[in-house]
Amino acid sequence: MQWLDLTLPSCAANLALDEALLDVAERAGKPHEILRLWEPQTRMVVIGRSSHVDTEVHIEACKKHHVPVLRRVSGGAAILAGPGCLMYSLVLSYERHPILRMIDCAHEFVLGRMSAALARMVPGVKRAGTSDLTLANERKFSGNSVRCRRTHLLYHGTILYDFSVEMLGEFLGSPPREPNYRKGRDHESFVTNLPVSASRLREAIREAWQAADESEDWPMEATDLLVAEKYTRDSWNLSH
Repeated sequence: MQWLDLTLPSCAANLALDEALLDVAERAGKPHEILRLWEPQTRMVVIGRSSHVDTEVHIEACKKHHVPVLRRVSGGAAILAGPGCLMYSLVLSYERHPILRMIDCAHEFVLGRMSAALARMVPGVKRAGTSDLTLANERKFSGNSVRCRRTHLLYHGTILYDFSVEMLGEFLGSPPREPNYRKGRDHESFVTNLPVSASRLREAIREAWQAADESEDWPMEATDLLVAEKYTRDSWNLSH
């Protein structure tokens, strides 16, 4: 598998690149898998494909602090990301992994491998709920979501390692659905950081996916087009 370690200058461009990588794989006519790693340089709220901004986001706080609210192409609830939050994105092929066509199995496939890799550094890491990773104390440090296409899927998520979790409640409302293991906890009591450096995380994730071939090639024009036509438009980000 190839890997790409690339953070683009704008929040919108970083979300667009994930979708562009999936589009490239769909057009390839053969299995085309890649792992991307990146880290936001500024705070941003990212909502799921079907999220409702008015219930999941404190929009006035975002406006006051100039925190952009952007919609991703995958599902799930709103998140707050920024420095100290490593993002990973996987484009995986159904031809190579037929089990991925079943969503529950896709979560198990990806998070099983991720949790095993991270547990070698921090014992007690495990999957919880549908698509979370937690520490032994059932505090969440990773949320994940998926977008399925015809021949490939995009599976991407967050790993908090040095993030200011006390900010979560300022910008995020209560999620529309909560896993049972959350037990009614507020954001700050529920979310935590994985005590591992960014460099070790990057190495562990690359090893977990046997991503040995570093790529410097990425779909710049397709990303720019998605930014212009989708990820900078209120009709995509805010209207659902």
